[in-house]
Amino acid sequence: MSVLLRTATLDDLDGIMAIETTTFANDAWSRASMTHELTAPGGRYLVAEGDDAAVVGYAGMLAPKGAREADVQTIAVLAEHRGRGLGRAMLTQLLGEARQAGVHEVFLEVRADNPGAQHLYESLGFVPIAVRKRYYMPDGVDAVVMRLTLSAAVTETVPTRAEPFGDAPLDRQDDRP
Repeated sequence: MSVLLRTATLDDLDGIMAIETTTFANDAWSRASMTHELTAPGGRYLVAEGDDAAVVGYAGMLAPKGAREADVQTIAVLAEHRGRGLGRAMLTQLLGEARQAGVHEVFLEVRADNPGAQHLYESLGFVPIAVRKRYYMPDGVDAVVMRLTLSAAVTETVPTRAEPFGDAPLDRQDDRP
């Protein structure tokens, strides 16, 4: 299966929400919240599109124009498409765009009970810097706060039809791969 990374639009909302509600059953964002994410200034959402043009994953980052810091808001991939590097590809694309936009540090929160996501982030150079107790509700799961200094990070080039930061939206406050 080939996958295309591209800028997310409101036309992708149904596909994104299908992944959101199955991946994050206990704390999925509402349709209104995700609509805001896709249209808010200062951010960037990508979707991974499969051969049949269906959305199989999405990722977003907040990086207001001129900011030196950015926040990974979310990454999710359909269960049947995990383990193929889609999360890494989307995040790598977002990190590369953030670096080009002058961002120096990227932050994220990840569930303490998600070692797979933590390993992905660590493999890209993120380091844990704090814990937010009972951050994820309603489960009461801690969040591990992680930081990446882009000047020290190695980013890969990922083929995409995405525009750089500033041309697309985003604003999510947690990362839940």
